[in-house]
Amino acid sequence: MKIELNVGKKARIEMLPLIDIVFLLLVFFIYAMLSMAVHKALPVALPNSDTAKIHKQMVLSITVDSEGAIHVDKDPVPIQSLAAILKEKSGKTDKPGVLLFADKDLSYQDLFRVLDQITLAGINQVSLQAERDKR
Repeated sequence: MKIELNVGKKARIEMLPLIDIVFLLLVFFIYAMLSMAVHKALPVALPNSDTAKIHKQMVLSITVDSEGAIHVDKDPVPIQSLAAILKEKSGKTDKPGVLLFADKDLSYQDLFRVLDQITLAGINQVSLQAERDKR
C-alpha cells in the first residue's frame, strides 16, 4: 500500500484575516487615544467662536464659573492665592501655559482679575477656551 504525501504544497499565510485584525487594532487604539484626552476643567458654559482652537501643550487649566469661583485643575482656589498656586504648579516647566475656561456669563472685570493673577504668576501664555460655533 502506497501513501501519497503532498510534498509539493507549501504552507500559506492568509492575508485577509491578518488585514482585518490590523484594522481592528488600529480602530481600537484610535478610540482609546481619543478617550484618554485629558480635560482638567470643570463644566462651564463657554462662549462661542468661529475660530476656536484647542491648545494641548498648555500645562494648567483654570476654570471660572458664572459666580466667579476659581478652580485650578478642579481644586477650588481663592483669588488672593491664585498667583502663588500658579507659580508653584508651573515652576517645573520651561514655558508654562494656562488654559482658561471662563463662563460666558462671567463679568469682564472678574475675568481681568483672574488674568492679572496669571500675569503676576509669571505666565505669559494664556489660551481663552471657547466652544466652536456650529453655524
